[in-house]
Amino acid sequence: MNGIHLEQAGVVLQGRTLLQPMTLHLSERRIAILGRNGAGKTTFLRLLAGLQPPTTGTVKVEGADPADRRAMLGAIGILFQSPDHQIIFPTVEEELGFGLRQMNHPDPAGAVRALLQAEGRADWAERPVQSLSQGQKQYLCLMAVLLMAPKTILLDEPFAALDLPTRMALQRRLAALPQRLVTITHDPASVHGADRVLWLEEGRIVADGPPDAVLPPFLVEMERLGRE
Repeated sequence: MNGIHLEQAGVVLQGRTLLQPMTLHLSERRIAILGRNGAGKTTFLRLLAGLQPPTTGTVKVEGADPADRRAMLGAIGILFQSPDHQIIFPTVEEELGFGLRQMNHPDPAGAVRALLQAEGRADWAERPVQSLSQGQKQYLCLMAVLLMAPKTILLDEPFAALDLPTRMALQRRLAALPQRLVTITHDPASVHGADRVLWLEEGRIVADGPPDAVLPPFLVEMERLGRE
């Protein structure tokens, strides 16, 4: 079963509906989830990643239940807005090797060294993670995800804390990836290259389609709200 399937999947926490039940099949190569702060975007991403179970309905990622962490290792990866929320080991080599060890890779150290060499970062192996800049930490998190070779990568506003040159470099790297990318964003300018855009508002999907169909009404609504 290719892609991500939601069947009447919704989330209710402490009596509050964070996501209305929705039925979707996400199979496009580049997907953007657009909406204001508090619209439900991060809850939606956590639902896809298996970090938030659905209160109603079901979610399947490449045919597997996201709650099955081992099945998810090769199916889906996630890049958070802040790398400090993702990094758990003191050195670059340890951080990169963690996921491979979870997958019982026969030579995690060799795979880590090979990736660092290919990325032109061979000298990073023994570096303390805390010696890296914010942009370098984000790049480290991306390398950790790529080592797992997931079919889909979830991006939670990954450029928000980066300066412009670092942001542009990371954007180029992501654009070249063969994986399906699902990007959470509140910035309409960042969705123009998407194959599909889902506009979330108050936990429900307001519009779903290509950028030229979703962006105009989104911008009109944001302009209206800005005048209130």
